[in-house]
Amino acid sequence: MSIVDNRKAFHDYFIEERYEAGLVLEGWEVKAIRAGRVQIKEAYVVLQHEEPFIIGMHVSALATASTHVKPDPTRSRKLLLNADEISKLIGKVEQRGYTLVPLDLHYTKGRVKVAVGLAKGKKQYDKRETEKDRDWQREQQRLLRKRA
Repeated sequence: MSIVDNRKAFHDYFIEERYEAGLVLEGWEVKAIRAGRVQIKEAYVVLQHEEPFIIGMHVSALATASTHVKPDPTRSRKLLLNADEISKLIGKVEQRGYTLVPLDLHYTKGRVKVAVGLAKGKKQYDKRETEKDRDWQREQQRLLRKRA
């Protein structure tokens, strides 16, 4: 079940591979995410000292859940991946010019997970071409519905 999607990532990047990662969260963050008070549109993933961190993910604190702590809504949060996946990502990000983008937050067996995409940036003409294809597919569906 998806909590929030990052539609901007699909507009700005070609997604080559997807990985599912766990998040290191505090209790108030989990409650806020379950309430849907999270945004990942401007977030990105960096590798620091061979550990992945998500930066720029905004989690708005609930007034009832965070009375005793000082919440930082945009703190960097550690991602939990297998060592093999991390080493593979390090190689691709450093050598081939890829970037890591969070695609969506979702639940897996009651836990909050993030889908991370290995992405390559789109040029402006690629974005226009994607938009043109999307419009053409929409027009085709509209024409087929009129015939039926």
